[in-house]
Order: sequence, then C-alpha cells, then structure tokens
Amino acid sequence: MILMGLGNFVHGQKIKGLLYLAVEVAYIVFMAVNGITFLSMLGGLGSVPQKEVWDEASQVYLYTKGDQSILILLYGVATILVSVLMVFAWRGALQSAYKAECLAKEGKHVNTFGEDLKSLLHENLHRLLMTPPMIFIFGFTILPLIFMICMAFTNYSKIDNHLMLFDWVGLDNFKALFDSSSILGSTFWSVLVWTLVWAFFATFTNYIFGMILSLLINRKGTRAKGFWRFCFVLSCAVPMFVSLLIMRTMLQPEGAINVLLRNIGLIASDASLPFFTDATWARVTVIIINIWVGVPYTLLQLTGVLQNIPEELYEAAKVDGANAFQTFTKITLPYMLYVTTPYLIVTFTGNVNNFNVIYLLSGGDPVTNLSSTAGKTDLLVTWLYKLTIDKQYYNIGAVIGIMTFIILAIGALFTYRNSKSYKEEGGF
Repeated sequence: MILMGLGNFVHGQKIKGLLYLAVEVAYIVFMAVNGITFLSMLGGLGSVPQKEVWDEASQVYLYTKGDQSILILLYGVATILVSVLMVFAWRGALQSAYKAECLAKEGKHVNTFGEDLKSLLHENLHRLLMTPPMIFIFGFTILPLIFMICMAFTNYSKIDNHLMLFDWVGLDNFKALFDSSSILGSTFWSVLVWTLVWAFFATFTNYIFGMILSLLINRKGTRAKGFWRFCFVLSCAVPMFVSLLIMRTMLQPEGAINVLLRNIGLIASDASLPFFTDATWARVTVIIINIWVGVPYTLLQLTGVLQNIPEELYEAAKVDGANAFQTFTKITLPYMLYVTTPYLIVTFTGNVNNFNVIYLLSGGDPVTNLSSTAGKTDLLVTWLYKLTIDKQYYNIGAVIGIMTFIILAIGALFTYRNSKSYKEEGGF
C-alpha cells in the first residue's frame, strides 16, 4: 500500500485514514526539503571550510559560512531515525487497514475514530501510556547514543584542527586506543586496570563492612539499635559532594589532618602525608573515603535483608547444634548473597562510572607522566570527561564510552545470568 490510510478511509475510518496520510505527507515533505540533503552529506560530512574574506567597504575580515560536520552528522542520524519511525508507522497503517478489511468481510462492526479514542482509556491504555516515553527514549536516548557511536569512527578532535570539519576514519581510533606501545594505548590499559581494581574494592569493601555493621546492630544482644543505626546513617543527610569536598580540603598538604599530625608530633613539622600527591596513597585514600560515604547505604540495604530472613531457619539450625559461624555461613551469608546479587552488580557498575568520588576528591591526580592525559586515580569516566571537555578529543572519548558500555554490559549480563538469583528465582 503506497498511500497510508487509504484502507482505513475506504472502510469508513476517514479521520484515522487522514491522520495516516498526513504523517506520510509530512515525511515526504521533510525528505524533499531537508532529509535527502542530510543523507547525501552524511557520507562525506561536509567539505567547505570557513574562510576569511576581506571586505573593502568596511575594511574588516568577514567569515564565510562553511560546513559544520557535527551538524551534518547529527541531522543525518536524526533523518535515519525518522525514517525508521516512518517504517513503523507504515507497518501500523497496514495492520490497521488489514484489520478493518477483515472486520468488514466478516460483517462485523468497524470502530469509528471516537471508539478508537475511547479504547485508549480501556483495553489499549498501555499504548496511550507507553507512546510518550518511547518518543522521549528515541529523542533523548537512542539518538544521542547512535550519534556518539558514529563519532567514534571520525577524527573529530582539535588534532589537526578537526573541530569544524572532520571525516570518517573507520577503526583508526580503536586501533590507536588498543595500541599499548603508544601513549594513548598505554594510558587506556592503565586506566582500565585501575578502574576494575577500584570498582572491585569500592564494591566489596562497602558490602563487607556494611554486612558486619548490620550483623552487629541487628544481633539480639545489641541494645539501642535505633540509636546506632541513626549514628551511622546520619552521614546520608549531608550531600555527598559536600562531604567529599570537605575531605579533600582536610587531606591537602596544609589541610587539617596534616596540621593535626604535626601538632601532636606524629610527623615532622615540615612534612605532610601525600594523600593525593603519591599514586599509591591517593588510590588507597579514595577507597577508604568511599567506604566512609558508602557503608551507610549498604547498612540500610542489608538491614532490610537480615530482617526478612525466616526465623525458622535459625531455630532449625539451633536444634541441629549449629554454632554461630556455621549459622552465618550456611544461612545468613547465602541468603544475603542470593537477595543482593543484583544489588552488587548494580553497585559494581555504578562504581565503574563513579565520577563524583574520584573527581571531587582527587580530580584524577596525581599525574606522574606529563605526556599522559590521565592521572593515577582517573577512572574511564573521569578520563573520558578530561578528553572531551579539557582536551577536546571527542572521537577518543566516544571510543572510551563504547568500550565502557561493552565491558559493563557483558560483565553484568554474564554475572547475573550465572547467579543463583537468576537461576533459582524465588527458590531460596
């Protein structure tokens, strides 16, 4: 069917048919006016540079309008997505026309436009509620995502002045990033290893210490449980970025911590502990401070899990003569891991992308290699930020974004699908 809505129009659904036809006409007009031009320029991303032209009349240099590759890429990707949406609309029009034809052949009632609108509040309510979110997902998630992926295959950067005009370079950016013999490649592998180490320790140190605290507070012999929970959870009332900035100030060479240590004689009067100036010290420092800001949240999570463990399990273990250690390893820990495995996966993923803690505490410092674009505490996400915002290496930033997504997606899906939470859902 070439004309969208014709089948609906023939079978009495005139308003619906006109709406489908209007969508088709709007698409054709868009493609004729701009769409075809956007698609034709997408292959070369523009070729006309901006030029300086001397204006004799005003005695000043004027700048001619040149091609902007980034707009060409954006409009081209948007045109492709609009075309994809048009395919879905055309498919919906065919289904609607076929349904109307089948009902007419069977002698059944064909819904009017008003009846279709009423159905959106009843049996088709899901379509009414899901359509706006899907539009926003296409516009603000899928479009930027595809745009970023495409950028990874260009030379869009300040190198050789490719900020206005850039070209497709294929897999060159990926090759440069994976080349461990180059500065960029060695930096990537170093940052990747530290990112995974940081995510592991940041996740499991918080989990272990949060578990210990929750077990100690929730044990039967502990008094004033609410008071102890209040003390540890109180830090959650302060915005995390405020706490991190205060800690960063206190741990500076002339900060409160070093001044206090000098005053009590633990370090020399002219010395300072290198919290953020030594690579090892900086990495240990950010992990420890992350424990301080993260344990209260883990405490709340695990407290709820502990309180939902069936008491009958503990009573049966006590009857069988199990001691406290055996009860913990056979009942408490397996139950907690069973329930919190998705939480651990989400937390690990969040720590891989934990921009706030690293950037607000150390800023990625210290930088031991001046030729490198990353510091010793930089994660992939903070390094990506520096490459794009500070260095304007947008193409490499896009590659890092893609690699981060691939690593996290594969790791998270593999871990979850092999966990008991997935294999034995609801079977603990």
